[in-house]
Amino acid sequence: MNPDSFLTALARAVAEVRATAHAEFAPLPPALLNQRPAPASWSILECLEHLNRYSRYYHAALTKALAAPRATTAGPLAEVGYSWLGRKSVELMRPANAKKQTTLKHMNPLGSRLGPAVLAEFDQHQARLLELLAAAHRADLNRKAVPVEFFRLLKLRLGEALEFVVVHQQRHVQQAQRVRAGLRAELAC
Repeated sequence: MNPDSFLTALARAVAEVRATAHAEFAPLPPALLNQRPAPASWSILECLEHLNRYSRYYHAALTKALAAPRATTAGPLAEVGYSWLGRKSVELMRPANAKKQTTLKHMNPLGSRLGPAVLAEFDQHQARLLELLAAAHRADLNRKAVPVEFFRLLKLRLGEALEFVVVHQQRHVQQAQRVRAGLRAELAC
């Protein structure tokens, strides 16, 4: 895919995630935001806190990668490419992949005491991600530049890392929407 179309599609997805959080989660009272569908399942705020923890790492790594000077190339930028690791990482996180994934202990918010500040931080991260995506229009998306959070010796290409962050967010916002739907069904009874 051409880099501009790729980044525009990612920005559109981030805007949708942000709008969903505003419309569906922000109006809920803290008790419902913290209610879990099952003891080992995440609440809405736990889903968003998980994303906040990833954003704290990846936004800093993406900022650093985008600050590095771009190698001069003649002609238009190359199509967005994928390494094996990048393709696998993105595919595992796509919302359409129903297989449950295990998260790292320090990224697992289960049992955290959370309040409305999680929603505010989540919104700030979405605004920052939109800024990063805009800045990425001037970058080489195929340059390996972003260390993987759980094993920093491995690096994703800039485009892969951006897509990973976005699809990971979509996955967990959809999870939070399912939690919300369950709450509605429970309240209707």
